[in-house]
Amino acid sequence: MLTVTSVNVNGLRAAARKGYLPWLAGSAADAVCLQEVRAEEDQLPDEVRAPAGWHAVYAPAAARGRAGVALLTRQEPEAVRVGFGEPEFESSGRYLEADLPGVTLASLYLPSGQAGTPKQDEKERFMAAFLPYLTALRHRAAAAGREVLICGDWNIAHQEADLRNWRANRTNSGFLPEERAWLTRVLAPACGYADVVRGLHPDQDGPYTWWSYRGRAFDNDTGWRIDYHIATPGLAARALKAEVERAPSHPERWSDHAPVTVTYAPAV
Repeated sequence: MLTVTSVNVNGLRAAARKGYLPWLAGSAADAVCLQEVRAEEDQLPDEVRAPAGWHAVYAPAAARGRAGVALLTRQEPEAVRVGFGEPEFESSGRYLEADLPGVTLASLYLPSGQAGTPKQDEKERFMAAFLPYLTALRHRAAAAGREVLICGDWNIAHQEADLRNWRANRTNSGFLPEERAWLTRVLAPACGYADVVRGLHPDQDGPYTWWSYRGRAFDNDTGWRIDYHIATPGLAARALKAEVERAPSHPERWSDHAPVTVTYAPAV
């Protein structure tokens, strides 16, 4: 079995003060993908930076206090790579991948964007560069006998079922037609990936993974599904169960995102 969890921690130091460490101590995952770490390694307490029982690798952003991704694995990775070859984003703290037995696992924090602003332009440049990389990664991994699993905050709700208030968000970043079309291309045969959680829950609204801290979004489950496990078809077909680890109550949240955990059967 392979169990993988992905979560945007919304600042690892803040999450650690709110309950991240007890959650991690109770996790049965073999690997945990973190996004929006927002800290350099030397800014993290030892128990957060290098938790017992885990191999931890980080890709912080050059802009301190922004972005940042990390991978925690029970087994030491065979290789680690930061970035995906696009100079603009090499030190942006948005992509980190590691080779584990039979699978290349990545943690992704895709830019959030804001419609009609330079932030949206940045998001579109990232997407334009990332799509051909995904295609090349799939071919490269297949040649090496590997599957690929890219977990993280993709900052796009793909379908109407992935966003509670989709009608009111049709002109907002995260649900723009061009963003949704781009994710459709990621999941099309030419690129060759699958949305693992949607595959296991084809007819369900959500399950949502992010809720605004404003108002009563969490209590009313007015959320977005923007955190994904995106896998090559061979691995996606081995997915046995998926769970969004939604906190029991608003005060018990340690991030505005919930961990997304999927268990995969062993390769035959």
